[in-house]
Amino acid sequence: MSDLTFFSKTPITCPICEAKFYREELRTGRGRLNAGELTRELRRTYLPSQKYGEVFPLSYPVTVCPGCYYAAYHVDFLEVPEEAIEPLRRTEQSRIANVQLLFDTVDFSSPRGLEEGCSSYYLAATCYEHFDKNVSPRFKQGLSSLRAAWLCTDLQRKRPNDNYDYLAKVFYRKARFFYTYAVELEQTGKESISGTRHVGPDLDKNYGYDGVLYLTGWLEFKYGPTSDPTQRRQALARAKRAVARIFGMGRASKDKPAAILDSARDVYEEITKELGEENRDPEQANAES
Repeated sequence: MSDLTFFSKTPITCPICEAKFYREELRTGRGRLNAGELTRELRRTYLPSQKYGEVFPLSYPVTVCPGCYYAAYHVDFLEVPEEAIEPLRRTEQSRIANVQLLFDTVDFSSPRGLEEGCSSYYLAATCYEHFDKNVSPRFKQGLSSLRAAWLCTDLQRKRPNDNYDYLAKVFYRKARFFYTYAVELEQTGKESISGTRHVGPDLDKNYGYDGVLYLTGWLEFKYGPTSDPTQRRQALARAKRAVARIFGMGRASKDKPAAILDSARDVYEEITKELGEENRDPEQANAES
């Protein structure tokens, strides 16, 4: 038995292939998680401890069937829409084959490593394609892609010769697409983000819709296409408006977390600089839009 994780005593029955398996859970307390700084992407870093070494909490939130590789966040895993069951059964072999292309070996029956953690998010992003709008599938595809990118950067740091930095960029670009799409669907009333209890993006703090808007702007600025200058300007203008909305939503700006306000202001200014526009306070820009 691992000092970091344990397997549930009660088996889970996969709703797709009916295989029975035990879910791995992360233990907490006793110095296992030593919180470090928050990155600009709102990711919480953790400091290694002498007893437990490096811990990667993001490796565990997605439940994966080790038989058919169906994957979803734990709250959704057993609640598969009836119309999604057949497509998920039909695409079993492609899921397994694609994971094998990305990683040499993964094993969801044993304690997870970074490869399994990253694979779990790739699989979740793939499986949510078949879910209905009530569980905010487009947003969960974006969140899963973002977390996969984070774990790929961890793999790159540990194994710098294996090109995980390239894979991280692929996932970042997918995250950028899905975050933008999810916000568009939210704003047009076609699919709400409220079907997600915890929008994170990390596990320790829920930054809510403000965090979603911020990351939409950040991902567009950092990972959006740049080959077509006209399209780039249009995309950045949309991202800038999204970030500005943070300063005009809900609670007064002074009551919002500094992590959101400071980062949003920085991204707003960086986008403004790239667009070659006059820099204005984002609160004023939101009021005028």
